[in-house]
Amino acid sequence: MSSQINQQYRVTAGGSLSGSIRVPGDKSISHRSIMLGALAEGTTEVTGFLEGEDALATLAAFRAMGVDIEGPDKGKVTIHGVGMHGLKAPEHDLYVGNSGTSIRLLSGLLAGQSFDVTMTGDQSLSGRPMRRVTDPLALMGANIESHDGKPPLTIHGVTDLKAIDYPLPMASAQVKSCLLLAGMYAQGKTSVTEPAPTRDHTERMLTGMGYPVEVNGNQISIVGGGTLKATQIDVPADISSATFFMVGASIAPGSDITLLHVGINPTRIGVINILRLMGADISLANERITGGEPVADIRVRYAPLKGINIPEEQVPLAIDEFPALFIAAACAEGETLLTGAEELRVKESDRIQVMADGLQALGVDAKPTADGIRITGGKIGAGEVHSHSDHRIAMSFAMAALRAEGTIVIHDTANVATSFPGFVELAASCGLHIELHHD
Repeated sequence: MSSQINQQYRVTAGGSLSGSIRVPGDKSISHRSIMLGALAEGTTEVTGFLEGEDALATLAAFRAMGVDIEGPDKGKVTIHGVGMHGLKAPEHDLYVGNSGTSIRLLSGLLAGQSFDVTMTGDQSLSGRPMRRVTDPLALMGANIESHDGKPPLTIHGVTDLKAIDYPLPMASAQVKSCLLLAGMYAQGKTSVTEPAPTRDHTERMLTGMGYPVEVNGNQISIVGGGTLKATQIDVPADISSATFFMVGASIAPGSDITLLHVGINPTRIGVINILRLMGADISLANERITGGEPVADIRVRYAPLKGINIPEEQVPLAIDEFPALFIAAACAEGETLLTGAEELRVKESDRIQVMADGLQALGVDAKPTADGIRITGGKIGAGEVHSHSDHRIAMSFAMAALRAEGTIVIHDTANVATSFPGFVELAASCGLHIELHHD
C-alpha cells in the first residue's frame, strides 16, 4: 500500500476537458516487457514504461531473482536478459503489492524453474482467486501451495512440466498468459482455448521476441523449449487510463481532448465500441504499429449519450473500463444494461457492488445484478464515495464531478498510483477541478 492510506480526492462540480495529453504507459505491456525481457538473450530496451506500483512490483521481483535492470528513468528501462534458465532463487519472498497480473503471470513463469519461491501481496490481492491459475498449472505437474485458493502462493520449482490442452472456463488474459508462460517450460505443445477473445499482448510480445506462437481461431498454442531474443519495446499509452478522459470529455459539454499514442489493440477497444454505441464523438488519427501493437491518437468531443444494452461480446474487450463506463451510463439518456460481467466482482474490489454503492450515494438509479448492473441516467448529486482502495473506481468518480451538482469526495485513493501516477496533476491540467487531501 502507499504511505498515504487515508488519501482522498475532492472534486468540485463542473468544468470540461480540453488539450492534448499522453497518459501513462500500458500496464499489461509494461509487466510483460519486464518478464520476457528478463528471460531473453541479450539486452531489451523499453520506452514508455509505466512507473506505477504494479509494474514496479514485477520489476522488483525480477531484480530479486538476479536480473540486472537499469531504470526506470522517465519511462526508460534497460533489461539485461539472463536467458530462459538464468533466473536465481530470491533470498526473500516476492512481494507484489496489489498486482493481480504479477502474481498470476509469474505463477506460470515460475512453475517451471528449478527453485522454490513464495509470492505475497497486499490485503486486497490476498483476497483474490488464484485457483483459476493454480488448477491448470497443477495439471501440467506444477507444485503450488495456496491459502484456500488465495495468496500467498508458494511455488516449488519443477523441471519437467507437461504440456496440456486447456479450455479456459472464463475469458481471462491473465490465465491464458500464465499458461503460455508455463508452456515455454513444458515438454510438448501447450494449447489454450478461449471462450471469447481476450487481450493478446503476451502472444504479440512473444512473437516479437522470436518465440513462435500458433493462433488457430480461439486456440493459442506454444511449444516448450524455445528461446527469446532481446528487442526494443515502445509501450503505448494505456487505453484503460485514457478511458477516464474519454468518458469525461463525452459527458462534459464543451470538451475536446486528444489522447496521444494510445494502444488500440483490437482485444482492448471495447470501451471505444461501447461509447460509440452510446453516441460518443470519438475519432482516431495517426494510426500506426509500434512493437507489434497498434496505436493511434484519440480525439473525443462532447456529445449527448444514450443508454444501451451493452453487447456481451464486448464485455471481455472492456473488462477494466466498466467503472468509467458506468459513469457514462449515469449521464446518458435512458437505461444502460450490462450483463455477462461476473468477472467484475473479483477485481481489485467487487466493482459491480462498489460502483453501485457509489452511484446510489450520488443519487443515481443503479441496480446491481449477479452478472452486471442496470443504470438509469439522470442527475448526479454531490456526496461521498468509498473507492475501497480500487484505483479505477477512484478515477471514475473523479470524472463524474464534471456533471455533478456539487462536490464529490472520494476516499481511499492512494492505490491510483498502481496504474496512473500523476493522475491528479494531469486531470487538473486539462480542466478537472480536483484536489488531493490527506485526512
